[in-house]
This record gives sequence, structure tokens and C-alpha cells, in this order.
Amino acid sequence: MPDKTLKDLFVDELKDMLDAEQQLTKALPKLAKAANSEELADAFNHHLEQTRGHVERLHKVMELVGARVARKPCKAMQGLLAEGEELMEEQGSPDIRDLALIAAAVKVEHYEIATYGCLAAWATKLGESKAVTLLKKSRDEEVAADHKLTSIADGLDGDAAEEGMELILIAKGLNPARELSQQKKPAPKPRSR
Repeated sequence: MPDKTLKDLFVDELKDMLDAEQQLTKALPKLAKAANSEELADAFNHHLEQTRGHVERLHKVMELVGARVARKPCKAMQGLLAEGEELMEEQGSPDIRDLALIAAAVKVEHYEIATYGCLAAWATKLGESKAVTLLKKSRDEEVAADHKLTSIADGLDGDAAEEGMELILIAKGLNPARELSQQKKPAPKPRSR
């Protein structure tokens, strides 16, 4: 069997990411439904629409590079979503449950940011400039979603919510003391059910 080329690796990861995004289109409505905060539910629903766009872009990239549009089971996303399912079962105040949902979503966003970054770098090396543009657009939307989730977490009320926010910031490699000392925005409104 011949050695795998960069293009082989690139196409393989495109298929993996396509499966990851399609798994996410099924998970985001569950996260939105479980959210207490209206702002968080809206963020999940907005990201669902973006994720559908990511699926379309991945199809376009595969077509641009002459690859068959297909999926490869993404075990990483399966694991992240399974953990997210567990976090949706968390007990506690509405803020704590929302922080658990945010933590699950932030982990997914970081996986997607890293994967789209690698794919864009590989597309650059392969001379696939149109693919680079599409992949960077998806990566940038993932970064924006990550920032939005962090902003929502920062606005949740309560001592426990602040403690949960510290854990999210540490997981992101940020300094909680510095980040939390900045002026807080008003708490998001609870969703009417």
C-alpha cells in the first residue's frame, strides 16, 4: 500500500469533519431546548444555521479538490457529544445547567477551530486557494461562536456561575482573575417556557 499523501490526509480529514458537522446539526437543537437562558438558546439556534452552512462548504471543498463527497465517522465528535449529553443531565441552578451546556459547546468549538485551522493550512500547501477561503470562513464562525458562548457564561449570575466561569476560562488558557475583573454585563433573561 503506498504512503498516504498530504492530499489523502486532507480529504480524509474533510470527510471526518463533514461527519462531525452533521452530528452537530442533530445535537444543537437539543442544547437549545435544554438552555435556560434565552440568549444561550438563541446562540445555539444561530450556530445551527451556521453549522448547516459549514456542511455546505465542506461539500464545496470536496468538489473543488476532486474528492467524492462522503463522510468518515468522527469519533472525536461522538465523544464530545456524549459528554455533552451527560452535562445536559447536570443538576443545580439554571445558571449551573447553562454553564454545563456552555462547557460542552466550548469543547466542541475548540475541536472545530483546530480542525478547520489544520484543513486551511493543508489546503494552502496544496495550492487550493478557493478551499482555503471556505475553510477559513468556517473557522472564523467557530471562533465567533466560542467568543459568544464565553460572553454568555460571563453574564450569568451567582457565585456558582462565577466559579463555573473560572473553570471555562482556565480550560481556554485564560487568566480568570484578569478576565473576571472586567466589568460584567447584565445577566441574560431566562427563557419563557
